[in-house]
Amino acid sequence: MDIVGFLKSQFICHLLICYIFIVSGLIINFIQLFTLILWPINKQLFRRINCRLAYCISSQMVMLLEWWSGTNCTLYTDPESYKKYGKENAIVILNHNFEIDFLCGWNFCERFGVLGSSKVLAKKELSYMPIIGWMWYFLEIVFCKRKWEEDRKTVMQKLLNLRDYPENFWFLIHCEGTRFTEQKHQISMQVAEAKGLPKLKYHLLPRTKGFAVTVQCLRNVVSAVYDSTLNFRNNENPTLLGVLNGKKYHADLYVRRIPLEEVPEDEQECSNWLHKLYQEKDAFQEEYYRTGTYPAVPVVPPRRPWTLLNWLFWALLLLYPLFKLLINMINSGSSLTLASFAFVIVIASVGVRWMIAVTEINKGSTYGNNDNKQKQK
Repeated sequence: MDIVGFLKSQFICHLLICYIFIVSGLIINFIQLFTLILWPINKQLFRRINCRLAYCISSQMVMLLEWWSGTNCTLYTDPESYKKYGKENAIVILNHNFEIDFLCGWNFCERFGVLGSSKVLAKKELSYMPIIGWMWYFLEIVFCKRKWEEDRKTVMQKLLNLRDYPENFWFLIHCEGTRFTEQKHQISMQVAEAKGLPKLKYHLLPRTKGFAVTVQCLRNVVSAVYDSTLNFRNNENPTLLGVLNGKKYHADLYVRRIPLEEVPEDEQECSNWLHKLYQEKDAFQEEYYRTGTYPAVPVVPPRRPWTLLNWLFWALLLLYPLFKLLINMINSGSSLTLASFAFVIVIASVGVRWMIAVTEINKGSTYGNNDNKQKQK
């Protein structure tokens, strides 16, 4: 195939994938809106329904990773711990180095059947994002403004609300608070030196208050902490746009299961525990860069068919009316109609590109830059 033909086919695939995701996502958001009437009548039914509806959205992105790009994700973990994954509530600590680390976290959830009920601690701005942000609202996701004095009460209340959640859930948290960059790392290590904390080579200093409150509020509900460290082989630099283009990556995820009883209850001791955990994560990173492996048994969890089947369902449901509409417009011969259709396609493409840009490292949050500078003053 010539270059022009390849680019055209790739562009068409992008448009179709974007069309299915946007239209199905907005339909699901609309359905979720109507489930609000269930909340005062049967809160647990509301939650169970929204877990399934949320799965219909998030699984489409996991499908792109698993089936479209064919990305392999090898899990390194203890065999005894492996047996418990998906069968208990857990707090999952993720490193924040890559543009698709959130997607690999979702992939981890999907392989063990907890994708629809997975929770995150997310910045407030994401709650206004159509489709995913609105989906998270109905999943009772914990949103924060990154101003702890304002966030503490809200975060605690949201976490306490999860104590009677009817489904097994994993609470995913990036304790570093923002994605790793060299500039943020340099500033973070200046703060570490000022506070007399050990310096980290591959991570930012963890934000301990959010983690401590999460443990405090979910104790006796959550069974363990899953310390998760993600890397990609051959110095791959994965991007969401690369996944959308069908590029295959090779991920290695090291997961340690730590019983929650081993995490101290006292806030200061919990903070010290988390700092020690990140020193260990740094050592694991060092070993991975040196040897290309982790100190655990490698296993590839079986890929479940549901992400693909869900996408095929929405594709069959939405592509037929799209093609029928397109044929009718072409037959009509109206230049205004065709121009309007092209305008809608361009707007949809720009919208998806904007959502992709949210994940890009070079356009990421300045939170780690500005906030740490203020702490130094």
